Amino acid sequence: MKHVTFAEKSLLVDDETADILLEYAAALAGRGEADAVEIHAFSSDGDEVTATLLLDAGAPIMAETAQTSMQGPDNEPALAYMREQLARLSPVAVNPGETRGIGNYDDLDLL
Repeated sequence: MKHVTFAEKSLLVDDETADILLEYAAALAGRGEADAVEIHAFSSDGDEVTATLLLDAGAPIMAETAQTSMQGPDNEPALAYMREQLARLSPVAVNPGETRGIGNYDDLDLL
C-alpha cells in the first residue's frame, strides 16, 4: 500500500494504483494534456472514499510507502483506463533502418 498525496490530502491506495497514477500524471504533463481520474482509496480518517484527481502539468502528486495490513480498494476500472491512455500517449517504437510512410513521391501515384 502507498500514501498518495494530492492537493494536501493523503489517500491510501494499493501500490499498482499509486504507480500507474504517477506514470499517467507524468505522461500527461509531458504532453501538455490533462485528465480527471476517479480512484477508490482510504482517507486519512480510514474511511473508504472515491476521489477524482485532476492530473495536469501543475498537479502536485507524490506517493510514499505505507506499512499496513489493509487490503487496497478495487481500482481495476481506473487501472484499465489509465493503461489504455498510457498506451495512447506512448510514442510508437521504430526499429533502426525501418521506413514508415511513403518512401518517395513516385509512390503516391498522383498522375
